Amino acid sequence: MRYIIFGAGAIGGVIGARLHRIGKEVVLIARGRHLEAIRQSGLRLETPGGTDTLKIPAVSTPAEIQFEKNDAVILGMKSQDTIGALEALRAAAGDRLPVVCTQNGVANERMALRRFENVYAMVVMLPATHLDPGVVQQNSAPTPGILDGGRYPVGTDPLIEAVCADLREADFSAQPDPAVMRQKYTKLLLNLGNAFQAICGNEADGRDLLRAAREEALACYRAAGIAFATDEEFRNRRGDLIRVQPIGDQRHWGQVFFFNIIRMSRK
Repeated sequence: MRYIIFGAGAIGGVIGARLHRIGKEVVLIARGRHLEAIRQSGLRLETPGGTDTLKIPAVSTPAEIQFEKNDAVILGMKSQDTIGALEALRAAAGDRLPVVCTQNGVANERMALRRFENVYAMVVMLPATHLDPGVVQQNSAPTPGILDGGRYPVGTDPLIEAVCADLREADFSAQPDPAVMRQKYTKLLLNLGNAFQAICGNEADGRDLLRAAREEALACYRAAGIAFATDEEFRNRRGDLIRVQPIGDQRHWGQVFFFNIIRMSRK
């Protein structure tokens, strides 16, 4: 299988880099200075264990790719860019291309299913950073992250099973999950902390505000009949696999905050 990483930032870049390192065929779709740096010097993957610079083919749009039957696309762009990306992808490759949504939130899969026949959801617990052109950082080791996937809206099939197998070979924890959207809705509860972080900073004590926001979100889920994984399920799946570590002497504040949010949500 060839992997087209559409949106090779923090999440997409780390996934693409690790798949490339185990010999999988990978093409990155990036833009701006990031694309220029990848083309000129390769994609630099920085981890707590060291740094690799990887020469991975990179393009600016799907139109530059000659698509093949064994291709699968991993979407990694921000949600506000998804519709434009999907339209460009369909124009270049048709509507039968498998599309795997690795973004946060729960809207991207619906956008994709309006345009493609085979859409997959993937819940992402992958501490990663992209701050400099041509560089992505993987902050958890030895397991870089958890990437469970399933068909959208429900089910599994041989393709997502093969994708998860390749991700496991690349050292991720990845399981086919026929009800993966339950996990994505629970992950969305954690993402409520992002707005708090943006407004109040990394050191603020927001447990009361976050608890109230979480309770409101849960009330919305219940009123709408939305299924979501329990805290215990989500905690058991995560286990101790995610171990955020410094890269060199750098402290990764964003992920420090992320795990503070997890702890506060339990109280």
